[in-house]
Amino acid sequence: MILSRIPDELTLGGAAIVAASAAAATLTYAALSAGSQIFGHTIIAGTDPNEVALTYDDGPNDAATDELLDILARHNTRATFFMIGKFVRQRPEIARRVHAAGHLVGNHTETHPWLSWQSARVIREELRACNEALEDAIGAPVHYFRPPHGARRPMVFRAAAELGLKLVQWNAMGYDWKPIGPERILANIEKARRRAQRRRVGTNILLHDGYDRSMGANRSDTLKATEQLLQRFAREGVQVVGIDVWS
Repeated sequence: MILSRIPDELTLGGAAIVAASAAAATLTYAALSAGSQIFGHTIIAGTDPNEVALTYDDGPNDAATDELLDILARHNTRATFFMIGKFVRQRPEIARRVHAAGHLVGNHTETHPWLSWQSARVIREELRACNEALEDAIGAPVHYFRPPHGARRPMVFRAAAELGLKLVQWNAMGYDWKPIGPERILANIEKARRRAQRRRVGTNILLHDGYDRSMGANRSDTLKATEQLLQRFAREGVQVVGIDVWS
């Protein structure tokens, strides 16, 4: 049997396709994976597996944030709130209450876009406008930033650095934006927490007290899950910390 010889240009073309696919996969991971450090340093968690940080995105929300503050106060727990500028402008008094209660307040952009696909001008304006809204509301500088959806590229890091902001991601997600109920939220967090403990790092939990599209989102399942989490942490002796402990 005679085997046909594969032309060199086809072999080289195939190699180029494989290389391009690998490069695209690497860029996607760098831009969207919460754990990626490829484009720049990102705070994820500390080295103590017994430490947990509670972080809440997309507020302030008049339907949930105040009640969440009450839950955290009952358990003497400090959390981190990454707020959207357009909602801070609508409810600055809620942002002030969060800050006055001793919680960290962070930048989550002005309108919650996917920053990986935005121009340098838009990225800078999204971070600047949110910082302005937050600092006007709470009367204090902002030091932390979480990109919406975790999406970033090198320009995001440059824009954040210009404002003195440190990027923060997560390694545990409750998936509480879905209507899955508090028990599923807790199960998602516990699975991620066990994974973090195997890796001998702390757990940075992402939850939501708001919704990026509109004010007034129902986050009652998140509130119930938070209450149960804090009860569990108290029984187990888990230390709940602010993300500034890891920065």
